[in-house]
Amino acid sequence: MVTKRGFNKISDWLWEIPKDFRSDMRVPARIYVSEKMLEETEADALRQVINVATLPGIVKYSLAMPDLHTGYGFVIGGVAATKLPDGVISPGGIGYDQNCGVRLLKSRQTEEEIRPHLEKLATEIQKEVPSGLGRGRKVKLSIRQIDQILEEGVPGLVKQGYGNKDDIENCESGGRLEQADASMVSERAKNRGRNQVGTLGSGNHFVEVQKVEEIFDQETADAFGLFKDQVVVMAHTGSRGLGHQNCTDYLRVAVNVMPKYNIRLPDRELACVPFNSPEGQRFFKAMSAAANFAWANRHMIAFYVEKAWKSTLGQKEDLELLYDVAHNIAKVEEYEVDGQKMKLCVHRKGATRAFPPGNPEIPEKYRKVGQPVLIPGSMGTASYVLAGEEKSKEAWHTVCHGAGRIMSRREAKRRISGHEVVKQLGQKGIIVKCWSPRGIAEEAPMAYKDVDKVVQVVHNAGLSKKVVKLVPLAVIKGE
Repeated sequence: MVTKRGFNKISDWLWEIPKDFRSDMRVPARIYVSEKMLEETEADALRQVINVATLPGIVKYSLAMPDLHTGYGFVIGGVAATKLPDGVISPGGIGYDQNCGVRLLKSRQTEEEIRPHLEKLATEIQKEVPSGLGRGRKVKLSIRQIDQILEEGVPGLVKQGYGNKDDIENCESGGRLEQADASMVSERAKNRGRNQVGTLGSGNHFVEVQKVEEIFDQETADAFGLFKDQVVVMAHTGSRGLGHQNCTDYLRVAVNVMPKYNIRLPDRELACVPFNSPEGQRFFKAMSAAANFAWANRHMIAFYVEKAWKSTLGQKEDLELLYDVAHNIAKVEEYEVDGQKMKLCVHRKGATRAFPPGNPEIPEKYRKVGQPVLIPGSMGTASYVLAGEEKSKEAWHTVCHGAGRIMSRREAKRRISGHEVVKQLGQKGIIVKCWSPRGIAEEAPMAYKDVDKVVQVVHNAGLSKKVVKLVPLAVIKGE
């Protein structure tokens, strides 16, 4: 069993298990946590970080962020980069919800202006944005339309009149991975996605009306267009049933062909294939297509949120996209490793990209201060906007993606009822909208780590800096 005693302390915020801890490790395993958080981390999660260090082609370290908890094969909160072209790509290193991520919309109104209309606004958003397991829109898209979304992502929707060019610029990768190939996605996956563009889904996914409660870095907040008491809307969801099916399809492929490539791993859930193999290329193209679907999903959620906003408040001005960022994805990125430039396949599973100032992939208006990093909290707790820092290159320019679970959904339901959670949040002035109280209980704040402490770790470690703290006013949950 792995315990804190197996780790070497690098700093107050970074711990390492050396490569010689286990004979099959190719690189050390590193975890960004405080000492207390390390002591509280489940042994299975620590074991998974070590298991990832056995992947063929892995470079430098297997990494985990402070929100780490046990996942499928890879720890959630895990980061791993493999050297191209021979390193592997692993579906479990991305997760079932391919390109789950976060989008933040800015208004020009303050809490004082919105508060009298908040109940109606939350009700309208719930009407406009279907939420819950299997819930979709009334109109089903054709397979041809789904193919178009899979390959064109956000730019394709903007071309059709949904949103504007700023929505493309303010989205990671412009809301589209060009490697996407719809023909690599199964008909079953496509059919699952036909009525799910512009929908929330279940679990920890949400739309929240929030306000800026605290500003930590005024210059960066100004660059991001954020001010005290400003009302913003955060959407957290991904590729829905389409992405889940896509992951399932390619996990099956990877498990079946690993013997062909002589790949042996300590856990079959780590199933992977060489990136440049026919199977690896098919999966990368299919995953890229699912990522485009997820960006399109969040883009259309924003469209329907804005519709609810205008019908409730009579506001004429548009809500403005601050940024949209993925936290379940694999991308090809170039880094200097040991003095040599190389292309890597960077897996981020429950981990958020955090490019520093000057990076050309950041929208020009943010380039001086760094990429906006969006960290959603658990229901009823704070969320954060951070900015990427140069030191994040030690973690492949990556930070955490949220608070991280400390309690299973079943255990949360055993300990508290959904009605009790709604009551507790109501006492704090937070409106909650959800079609099922069961979904509320599963996502109770007690089921998650303290997001303030998680964010403080990546801030103190120099991976990113805190810009503003957001607190919820109204929560619209997936079932």
